[in-house]
Amino acid sequence: MQTSTRDRIVVAAARLLQRQGYVGTGIKQIAREARATLGSVYHFFPGGKEAVAVAAITHSAEEFSTLLRKALDSDDDPADAVTACAHQLAVELRESGWIDGCPVTAAALETLGTDSEIQRVCADALRDWVRLVHDRLVRGGLPAESAGELAVTVVSALEGAEVTAQVNRSEEPLLVTGRQLARLVRSYAPA
Repeated sequence: MQTSTRDRIVVAAARLLQRQGYVGTGIKQIAREARATLGSVYHFFPGGKEAVAVAAITHSAEEFSTLLRKALDSDDDPADAVTACAHQLAVELRESGWIDGCPVTAAALETLGTDSEIQRVCADALRDWVRLVHDRLVRGGLPAESAGELAVTVVSALEGAEVTAQVNRSEEPLLVTGRQLARLVRSYAPA
């Protein structure tokens, strides 16, 4: 399937940002990885590196939402669905050689304290992921208020576990977190 030059730029930038962060990724490198000219990058993204990063983070966040939704829908039991998420993240991280972690973490951390468009799309991504978990927990029978707090906890714990797994080059932090989150979700399940 033929992809457009713009799409190649966005996908290349997404992978580079995920692996190297915003600061470590240059516009020339994005062009090279996308098999595009620098002029093409600026044609599609006149705002330069930040505009490319915003598009790339948005793309990555949507990809991650798809993965999260699929994992959450893989089991009828919401606790087991959360465990499936942790397991899927562990598998994907291991298969990437421990380099393809959360698609927004690096950019979010590098731009903390700024009022940038990058911060906004990172915050939007995290809110979207919390909403996906919340909705799944509610569909699983948990009260909306409990599901809201649990969803924040699930996303936050998985984010931290993913970073820990990357640093330690081990699936174990994600698998342990998944098991513990499942216990927590079960404690809120209707009797």
